[in-house]
Amino acid sequence: MKLLFLNPIGNIGGAERVLLTAIAGVKRELPTATIRVLALSDGPLLPAVRELGAEAEVFPLPNGLGEMGDSHSQSRRWLLALRSVSHVAAFWSFVARLRRAITTFGPDLVHSNGIKTHLLSRAAVPAGVPVVWHAHDFYGSRPLAGWLLRRARSRVRAIVAISNSIAADVRVTLPGIAVIVVPNCVDLAHFSPALGDGAELDCRAGLSPAPPGLIRVGLVATYARWKGQLVVLNAAARLMAESPELPIRWYIVGGPIYHTAAQFTQAELRREAESRGLVGRVGFIPFAADTAAIYRALDVVIHASTQPEPFGLTVAEAMACGRATVVSASGGAAELFTDGHDARGFTPGNAEQLAGVVRKLVLGPEMRSRLGKAARCTAEVRFDANQYGGRLCQVYRNVLSCNARRYP
Repeated sequence: MKLLFLNPIGNIGGAERVLLTAIAGVKRELPTATIRVLALSDGPLLPAVRELGAEAEVFPLPNGLGEMGDSHSQSRRWLLALRSVSHVAAFWSFVARLRRAITTFGPDLVHSNGIKTHLLSRAAVPAGVPVVWHAHDFYGSRPLAGWLLRRARSRVRAIVAISNSIAADVRVTLPGIAVIVVPNCVDLAHFSPALGDGAELDCRAGLSPAPPGLIRVGLVATYARWKGQLVVLNAAARLMAESPELPIRWYIVGGPIYHTAAQFTQAELRREAESRGLVGRVGFIPFAADTAAIYRALDVVIHASTQPEPFGLTVAEAMACGRATVVSASGGAAELFTDGHDARGFTPGNAEQLAGVVRKLVLGPEMRSRLGKAARCTAEVRFDANQYGGRLCQVYRNVLSCNARRYP
């Protein structure tokens, strides 16, 4: 089999970690398969793909078009759309070159991993080559993207949904296409319980050495504004005001990895922390290649998204590392845990509730230990990456079988 993945970016976010898990899994299931990844920008994803034995190539999107998206305000979206008119010739030239590259590779199947590449697949993938879309987002909440996707779906033979919540949304937004739920998985050998290096975490955050008994609490997420950084800072400020003696230090781990305007910069987040009187109590750490080391260095991992989460890969990873995890309980993230058994949940956006949960975990080492052990057990049952390749390959086989009947 010759399998082509299309990915919108070259950085490594949640969708890209899923992509790497998919490549590794397919390689295990189909050792002779030829796998190539075309990314629309350069970054650490490309060498990571090559390390797995797959081919990787950068196919840069023309300047000005990489910012298109509809997480912006309505006026911003229209501004970008109008600006893109001046790039029409460059865009269609890009599509023609991408189509030639795909035709030269000659894939049996194309697997698109993001909205931009979903849209491009309609014009760039040759007729007769089946396309699978991987749905990592709620398309129904993105009016412009949903409208465009409905008009670009004619080549799509199946959509892989990362959670039941995403599947329900896709079936409404893109009716008539087979939707298969394949939950995200993690490498349980890599994301595993082990002693963490909290001192290294402090050093990377530029914080002073921590006193004995300090509890480290952190959020690991992109700098997208809905990922809840301000909720975490508000909870930290509340706890500092109510219980200044609590031995707690907070960490915001991440970065603005996507090419959109709907993100914080680190400078903005530092100003937000300063305005809440949290200087020295909150550390900022850029995304690291090895997030497992980050989870292990934390005593409590927070997931704080203010909008329904498509899946919540950081939740699965933190649970696999045996860490006490606090989850913003909506969307796909709410499907990952049982409150009070293997994680704790709170109402999205509710900083007061989050602060209360964190307080109990800071003061309750037995609770942290119990939750962490149960979390690892849940991860072993539900998130094992060794099962992922087989599930995807079954989707591919079904699609190729149907496509053979359609194009004998």
